Amino acid sequence: MTTTHEVFIREAIHLAEQAVQHGNHPFGALLVNQGQVLLRAENTVNSGGDVTHHAELNLVSRASQQFSPEILSQCTLYTSTEPCAMCSGAIYWAGIPTVVFACSNQTLGQIATGNLAISSQEVLAQGSRLTEVIGPILEEEAVRIHQDFW
Repeated sequence: MTTTHEVFIREAIHLAEQAVQHGNHPFGALLVNQGQVLLRAENTVNSGGDVTHHAELNLVSRASQQFSPEILSQCTLYTSTEPCAMCSGAIYWAGIPTVVFACSNQTLGQIATGNLAISSQEVLAQGSRLTEVIGPILEEEAVRIHQDFW
């Protein structure tokens, strides 16, 4: 039986595949509220010429401009790979209460060199409000794109 998390995680993995097709690193993310996708984003580090253009940061930046804090406080961010420390901080400051990821930072660190392999749970646990972190989910599916890319 496919869960709702798996449906959205597979879409995030597909966005990561699109990022690679656009000349970027394999990361994708989407923002969901009550089963509806509000926004999608992919990594644009290379095409955007900015090392901070991670999929999650691109998503959170747009989301915080387009949606009220009340809406964001009801959302879930799905991502193909566990958010890095920078993206975890952005998710926290945007007030998004739930993150679901596929490939863990630990696994990514075993594949790609130079990874800052701190878990998003470690970063988000330092905040004064709870941010739930769920994952890895469908990690084997998410790992394939990293193995091919790095």
